[in-house]
Amino acid sequence: MDEEITLIAHQARMVRQRGETIIETSLAGALLLEQPLLNKGSAFTPEERRDLGLMGLLPPHVAMMDEQLVRTYENYRRKDTDLERYIFLASLQDRNETLFYRLLQEHIGEMSPIIYTPEVGEASENYSHIYRKPRGLYISYPQRDDIAAMLHGIGQRDVRIIVVTDGERILGLGDLGLGGMGIPVGKLALYTLCAGIHPATTLPITLDTGTNNPTLLQDPLYLGWHHERIRGAEYDAFIDAFVQHISHAFPNAVLQWEDFAKGNARRLRDRYRQDVRSFNDDIQGTGAVTLAGLLTAVDLATSKLSAQRIAVLGAGSAATGICEQIIAAMVDEGVTPEAARAAIWLVDSHGLVHDGRTDLDGSKQTYAQSASRIAAWQTATPGRFSLEDVVREVHPTVLIGTAALPGAFTEPLVREMARHTERPIIFPLSNPTSKSEANPADLIAWTEGRAVVATGSPYPEVSYEGRSIHIGQCNNMFIFPGVGLGLIASGARLVSDGMFVAAARALSACSPARRDPSQSLYPALEDVRAVSRKVALAVGAAAVDEGLAEQISPPDLEERIRETMWEPHYAPIRHVQQL
Repeated sequence: MDEEITLIAHQARMVRQRGETIIETSLAGALLLEQPLLNKGSAFTPEERRDLGLMGLLPPHVAMMDEQLVRTYENYRRKDTDLERYIFLASLQDRNETLFYRLLQEHIGEMSPIIYTPEVGEASENYSHIYRKPRGLYISYPQRDDIAAMLHGIGQRDVRIIVVTDGERILGLGDLGLGGMGIPVGKLALYTLCAGIHPATTLPITLDTGTNNPTLLQDPLYLGWHHERIRGAEYDAFIDAFVQHISHAFPNAVLQWEDFAKGNARRLRDRYRQDVRSFNDDIQGTGAVTLAGLLTAVDLATSKLSAQRIAVLGAGSAATGICEQIIAAMVDEGVTPEAARAAIWLVDSHGLVHDGRTDLDGSKQTYAQSASRIAAWQTATPGRFSLEDVVREVHPTVLIGTAALPGAFTEPLVREMARHTERPIIFPLSNPTSKSEANPADLIAWTEGRAVVATGSPYPEVSYEGRSIHIGQCNNMFIFPGVGLGLIASGARLVSDGMFVAAARALSACSPARRDPSQSLYPALEDVRAVSRKVALAVGAAAVDEGLAEQISPPDLEERIRETMWEPHYAPIRHVQQL
């Protein structure tokens, strides 16, 4: 498939013809070296140096990528803290994107926690203090009438994936305002690393609607709008204007909503999902990656998902997204939606979600347990039932944490759960590590080695009575990059819930635990590109089956996916007078 991607509007493009990739550019000399999508550093050949006006601007020795990787990794290892390593990698990305992604590929297990969770949390908290160079688009509410000019000014034409946040709910850290830009930048780096989406076709965006974080408002170095968050009709009109301008400028782009507060996350997803190709990774991506682990875990327990009793701590976007995916998968097994919902026991900050409460929003009402099912329960506070009450009365087989309450899965609670189920499935999913509901080593010890554990942040393997137990990371990077790739390759018009169930089943099929129960529920990060291919194929096939994409055979879809995936290798660059 021949393809052309604009790297820099009016100045550079990547042309792929008959399997060969060539970059053409009108830039030369020092201006060329300032473009991270074009810069090869010392790897420019003698011929390219003459053709591109680089003679004398680089050391005379031609050091190709293998040598550059050794030097760059050596410098990376000299950094003393994870925040310093994050800054180093961000600077490399701003200087030479091809080398950046190749370095990540070579050391993905070591570096993905640096460019994304958990370290991106600290980087986002300190964004205004470690800021070096702009990346992406910052759309501030006072500039709401200039969105069209901003989109024109970035000079990108071939945008395929957009990740947007308003910074109000960053991981488990809360309102970080403009600092939330670290999340779209990190997510899009994973789209490229994991699924080969060309970085020139990605666009991170922060919608700066103010912040209610007093520390930021009082910080003279804070780079965002020093104003409390706008709400209500003003906020909605701003978001609506943004979506309209994005749809006009990039009609074929996939829009991913990221880290919006629970009052907006689901509402915005639902409002625009029939108008643009969009999804919310906190809801659908988290739901799908969790479902994938659960499907594997229940198979290891020789059971079915529809036979589980599931307790979920937290009732925000992530929790309800997980519940959505679980119910969809249970319905696939033949149970009714009502029976599937009855198997889920959701606990928020006020206790069990049940229909006797008058403080439930629409998403929680969907999962409210009938008051008749809990009428005989004994509790210290009438009408309020804690997670401990749920564990004692329901005897859940699955326990999931999304509440960002460190230590919430206590030893007595876990031991009580383990008394009533042979293989307790426990997923403390809150990020970063400091917010995790439990440490995997404790969960293994408290269940005498019987627990099946997955976590939101990376943890080392656990040694227990001579066994090494690998702890799987329930990491959205196994889902959303492949979803984006499948949407692009298939040309799907909209994003459906069925696509995420298909993605979860494809990921579950890749689980190492299916070959060896002592292994992780999730694949190694080193295998993420192969996993993303399979997820993309499942998503594309679902789009075709649901009539949301043109009819395309599985072999042709697989070929489109292969050709869409960019590999970080230096392409020949030739100078042209005008594009």
